[in-house]
Amino acid sequence: MKSKLKAALLLLGLTAACSAMAQIKVGVTLSATGPAASLGIPEKNTFALMPTTIAGQKIEYIVLDDASDTTTAVKNTRKLISEDKVDVVVGSTITPNSLAMVDIAAEGETPMIAMAASARIVEPMDPKRYWVFKTPQNDAQMATAITQHMTDHGVKSVAYIGFSDAYGEGWWNEFSKIAELRKMRLVGNERYSRSDTSVTGQILKILAANPDAILIGASGTPAALPQVTLAERGYKGKVYQTHGVANNDFLRVGGKNVEGTVLPAGPMLVAEQLPDTNPIKKVALNYIAKYEGAYGAGSKSTFGGHAWDSGLLLERAIPEALKKAKPGTKEFRKALRDALENTRNLVGVHGVFNMSQQDHLGFDQRARVMVKIDGGKWVLQ
Repeated sequence: MKSKLKAALLLLGLTAACSAMAQIKVGVTLSATGPAASLGIPEKNTFALMPTTIAGQKIEYIVLDDASDTTTAVKNTRKLISEDKVDVVVGSTITPNSLAMVDIAAEGETPMIAMAASARIVEPMDPKRYWVFKTPQNDAQMATAITQHMTDHGVKSVAYIGFSDAYGEGWWNEFSKIAELRKMRLVGNERYSRSDTSVTGQILKILAANPDAILIGASGTPAALPQVTLAERGYKGKVYQTHGVANNDFLRVGGKNVEGTVLPAGPMLVAEQLPDTNPIKKVALNYIAKYEGAYGAGSKSTFGGHAWDSGLLLERAIPEALKKAKPGTKEFRKALRDALENTRNLVGVHGVFNMSQQDHLGFDQRARVMVKIDGGKWVLQ
């Protein structure tokens, strides 16, 4: 009797151990504090709404804060891969952190889904980016929309001020190329740090050039600083921002100084204004209802939407990967990477994903709309 009991307990223990090993681990590093906190907090909130089981497998989310710091993002990624043995890494919130994480993900042969915008995160395709995917629209795609709007509204000369990091540089590189092709004169190119409290010197240089329009290549609440300074100095030209400001914290910090701003954004930002024929509208409104149901009316954020889209990608890819390997193994990570790359016609809150070997984002023009800040609200153009 005792031997049977021991055998039963042993079998139960082995079953529990196998079950624990079989659970899928999703490692997340994001910027819940620091200069990018207004982006990272809604991402963190969104992971709390993610499904805890997919295809019958328990999902464990290990969420770490990198404090908007590149070194910490790298440290977190190493920990998630080497110590926590995650099956996939999601993050980070901002471009510099995400770019720094690419090498670590590739070394660990672990798929990574970035929630940052720069096209450089997934382009050009090489052995390292083979493991990396992303959910936000590329800066190149959004820069095209901005330059088209500028051309349509008679802008002949334009100045630029952006972050002194990979985000700011990436936007300048993409925007300047397209602007020159459209025969616009680039009359200023300034930089500032995410943590700066004054950009007066840079703005005075730009104003001296008297541009028709100014593009601010920044994200989150720090993107309001140049625009507030422009308003204080009486600038009357057009001001454009990037999709990095598409959240309500930017409206709060900028106040009346950001009225009239034009920017490209993911359709989720104005989901309720989209036509019913738009396939993204239903998915976006579903996410917004979940998020605001948990965190309050008006709390939605497009950055949380980037996190939600990473979850939708995993919901599609995990069942396919499970057909080939067990979680916690090198083979499963490879199968998950392959499944992500083969994502087709997946409607997210920001666009429709159609990935391929050379395109680890997979968005088309449905992933962007032009928006204007009018009366403290986002208005579809």
